Amino acid sequence: MKILLVLDQFDDDNNGTTMTARRLADTLTEHGHEVFVVSTGKPAKNKFVVPEIFMTPMVRHIIHGQGMTIARADKKVLTEALLEVDVVHFIMPFGLSRAGLKIAQELHIPHTAAFHVQPENITYTLNMGRMKQVNKGIYYMFRESFYNQFTHIHCPSRFIADQLKENGYRAKLHVISNGVDKDFVYRKLEKTPDLKDKFVILMIGRLSNEKRQDVLIDAIKKSKYSDKIQLMLAGQGPKYKALRRRGRRLAYPPKIRFYTHTELLKVIAMSDLYVHAADAEIEAISCIEAFSSGLVPVIANSPKSATPQFALDERSLFKAGDSDDLAAHIDYWIEHEQERRRMEHVYSEHGKQYSLDYCVRQMEAMFGQAIAENRGSTSADPDLEQPCPMEEF
Repeated sequence: MKILLVLDQFDDDNNGTTMTARRLADTLTEHGHEVFVVSTGKPAKNKFVVPEIFMTPMVRHIIHGQGMTIARADKKVLTEALLEVDVVHFIMPFGLSRAGLKIAQELHIPHTAAFHVQPENITYTLNMGRMKQVNKGIYYMFRESFYNQFTHIHCPSRFIADQLKENGYRAKLHVISNGVDKDFVYRKLEKTPDLKDKFVILMIGRLSNEKRQDVLIDAIKKSKYSDKIQLMLAGQGPKYKALRRRGRRLAYPPKIRFYTHTELLKVIAMSDLYVHAADAEIEAISCIEAFSSGLVPVIANSPKSATPQFALDERSLFKAGDSDDLAAHIDYWIEHEQERRRMEHVYSEHGKQYSLDYCVRQMEAMFGQAIAENRGSTSADPDLEQPCPMEEF
């Protein structure tokens, strides 16, 4: 297949959606497909470049602080790219994708979409995350302006598929994990001198309101073992300064920075426990990466997050937003080292079902369905359809 991915940002691995898109593109290429991209950034092979939209300095600061770029639609570039491919997959619901969708419809090119932007990602940034009607309004806006023009939508978790059904989305919803790279396997490394003799707790994710790193910092303050805990916050975002200030009173101030893929593998291998405190999350691939690599997770049991699905028992779930409950869970895993070591292997085995290769095979099957339907067939061509089951409803 010749597959086009349309998204606002593709070059920098500084947010989950971009990293997911790059892994998808690389794996599709490994599987023998030809992948094209329309996005902002630098020219590259099979990449069609569009400019960034004009933004005031304040808006630019907010958007870039989230690790994102918003593209300006260029109809000529989009048309040129679309004429090269068998199917187009839109990853973001913003102006670039909306313009591309219209052209794809006019050219009768099969098209699918992904749902990666949870309304809470937007409203938490504006300190409106708990306003249900505002979030429902964004679901409605996305639905009417974009998603209800598709027959196939990729949902990274059953949680977000349920949210779409609840909010009136009519397409066939394909529940397919974004998948974990093959590098994330059980691995332990000797700790560096600055981490030696410390209990290392890791959280990976954008430094933003909905991720709730603040709850984790407060929980460590309340832990019986606060004098031996080193917190590692892997990520970047607008809450960097606020989290540094909040962590100053810890026995060991948190180490906060963005890590490359190779660096992150080493940090995970030197950590003792993984915490995912987010209130809102479509999937949290970082959590899967952590437990696939041999870290027991402790996850916020939030009704607006898909991440609780990964907990194998109640010891890996705490009350969302409750630092006292999180502190109790942290203390349990510190005090039960032998059980933690055993569960590290159990979680690592659990992570194997989220293999990136397997998940991309399911994406290929979705693309094959879209192509077959566009041709007027009831099933995909044998050369296009992949023998991997997916969850649809």
